[in-house]
Amino acid sequence: MSSAKIPSPETEVSVATSRLERFVDAGIWGSRIVVVLLTVFALFALYFVVTVPLAFGQQLAFATICFVCALGFRRLQGQYATLVMIMLSVAASGRYMFWRLTETTYWERPLDAAWGLLLVAAEVYAALVLLLGYFQTAWPLKRKPLPLPVDRSQWPTVDVFIPTYNEPLSVVKPTIYAALALDYPADKLAIHVLDDGRRPEFKTFCEEVGVNWTIRTHNRHAKAGNINEALKITKGEFLAIFDCDHIPTRSFLQICLGWFLRDKLLSMLQTPHHFFSPDPFERNLGTFRKVPNEGELFYGLVQDGNDLWNATFFCGSCAVLRRSMVEEIGGIAVETVTEDAHTALKLHRLGYTTAYLAIPQAAGLATESLSGHIGQRIRWARGMTQIFRIDNPLTGKGLKIGQRLCYLNGMLHFFYGVPRLVFLTAPLSYLFFGAHVIEAAASTIAIFALPHMMHASITNSRMQRSFRHSFWAEVYESVLASYITAPTLLAVINPKLGKFNVTAKGGQIAKDYFDWYISRPYLFLLLLNLLGFVAGIVHIVMYWHVRSEVNTTILNLCWTVYNMLILGASVAAASERRQVRATHRVTMKMPVMLKFSTGRTLACETIDYSEGGVGVALPNKIEVPMHERVTVSLFRGDEEYAFPATVGYTEPGRVGLRFSTLTREQEYDFVKTTFARADAWTGWSEGRRPDTPLRGLSHVLLVGTRGIAGLFEHLYSDLRTWMNKRPVDVKKLKTKDQ
Repeated sequence: MSSAKIPSPETEVSVATSRLERFVDAGIWGSRIVVVLLTVFALFALYFVVTVPLAFGQQLAFATICFVCALGFRRLQGQYATLVMIMLSVAASGRYMFWRLTETTYWERPLDAAWGLLLVAAEVYAALVLLLGYFQTAWPLKRKPLPLPVDRSQWPTVDVFIPTYNEPLSVVKPTIYAALALDYPADKLAIHVLDDGRRPEFKTFCEEVGVNWTIRTHNRHAKAGNINEALKITKGEFLAIFDCDHIPTRSFLQICLGWFLRDKLLSMLQTPHHFFSPDPFERNLGTFRKVPNEGELFYGLVQDGNDLWNATFFCGSCAVLRRSMVEEIGGIAVETVTEDAHTALKLHRLGYTTAYLAIPQAAGLATESLSGHIGQRIRWARGMTQIFRIDNPLTGKGLKIGQRLCYLNGMLHFFYGVPRLVFLTAPLSYLFFGAHVIEAAASTIAIFALPHMMHASITNSRMQRSFRHSFWAEVYESVLASYITAPTLLAVINPKLGKFNVTAKGGQIAKDYFDWYISRPYLFLLLLNLLGFVAGIVHIVMYWHVRSEVNTTILNLCWTVYNMLILGASVAAASERRQVRATHRVTMKMPVMLKFSTGRTLACETIDYSEGGVGVALPNKIEVPMHERVTVSLFRGDEEYAFPATVGYTEPGRVGLRFSTLTREQEYDFVKTTFARADAWTGWSEGRRPDTPLRGLSHVLLVGTRGIAGLFEHLYSDLRTWMNKRPVDVKKLKTKDQ
């Protein structure tokens, strides 16, 4: 008698996934009538689910069943299971917001009403952004590149623009070299360095390497004006624009231009902004290449979602634009300080299409310091608010509903300053003043609020797994909230306020220090929450016999502790870490040949590289003496390029090689064989642990705990330094001795 084979859990998940996909792919869904009827039915069903009154036990059972279903669908693969999780999350959030607005806003005191209205407004904003985010990213397009024709005579002409203002030549050189190394016919390619700094050393360098040095007599409209001036004196069919520190790969144009030949209405194609150096969060919190950085969500998921709705944003760099269409809208937009997004909006209003390829085809330097990072985000926030005021996507002609909603979400995102500050201080209204901002029992709040938060957490974790780890958004927003609040509110009142600020690149943090100035808002909020925590403990001791008071206090204390740890992580981000090396190293394995003065050659593999040298993995038991001169050979296809170097450090299994002075040609060859490789940035996030909400929460709380501990260390150290530097009153010391 044979026993039946029991399917593995993985097999069951695969079968369930395929059945779900077959159901959704059934032919009946292709009918427009069926889709309309289904949509109407879904909206009525959602209205019923959101508004039907349930007793405490019924709400608890309903929430439990929905959450168990969400966990089940979370195990399934494919986008359809994600859509089901989105619907469950919308239902849970809808029930919470309906209950919140209809059952908890009957405040008894003006103080309760004042705090309560602020919290309700913040929650409505958060719910709206959540819904728009689901709409925007529910089905990423995942566009693939199209090849150019085999006949190169059919390839279009391209002008490469590299705008620069005050960046040093050492930062701009690699970008120019990489532009020269683009795999594209030389007779169809022109490279222009748009130098608003009008610097003689740039002119000399451009002449030496054979690119155009373009200047103007004024700096009106900053980067946008610089590009528009260059449009007048160039004639390529397409424009490829790179910020001066964004180094393109050799394949950039061949990857991007195919879609323009297929779609004659395509006005702009954007690729990701990839950074090979850590931003301040990654460096100061030690998360570089372990946790997705702040921008990965936008370039990894949001832009891909925008592409489905023909709403891809132009991001100012690493993009190709069709000249005729840019000229039709009067050039790059100059009305706001985010000229790139506004340019895309103008193109969309004329009915032109845009595209996004989620393949990193260039890489640059991230902002070095937290203050520089905040300054950049302030400009983005101000600019998007300016667009919201003067060219609102909800009004005017030319946009489809999907485009309007994608642009709306992109602009509303930067209004998070006030809501985030409200969430960071809301529990203090009860702990300090006894204000009941939510007129409900703690247990009732829990059975409505927890499903809303838990569904949003697991759904976003599934959708954003590779691009944003759970709970890190709270850290990023808490760091920036205090600084973007005023610029956004002022831009709403007067959109003409503010000016373009250039993001500093290529600097170096020479020593560890704590930025007390930039961290003032976080320190103040952390102190308030600490005092609130103490007040809450005192309140429990005084009213321990009143169960309702104790429950409400415990609920607010939990919220306060969470806020303290988020603020602790924000404080940790202000602890600037010294940059050990003068140039940033890029981890990458590629073949390398070492040639020694004795004539011996050694085939090895690189560990990392930078503009200043390479790290090489040595075969077993091979030793290389310090300061020995070697020749490093790197390869591009069948071509070999040699670079003189000296052994800078050595240890078992590896050696660090520091380049000697390189010629112009050798500098160019090194960029060609490293930064400009077609595969330079593929697999960048490989080895990163996948996100789960619990893992993300524990990591953020650990970082927050370390941040608070580190704060006291910095306080002690800086106070001690200050005490040692105080001037000594010699007269008082003599009097004391006598």
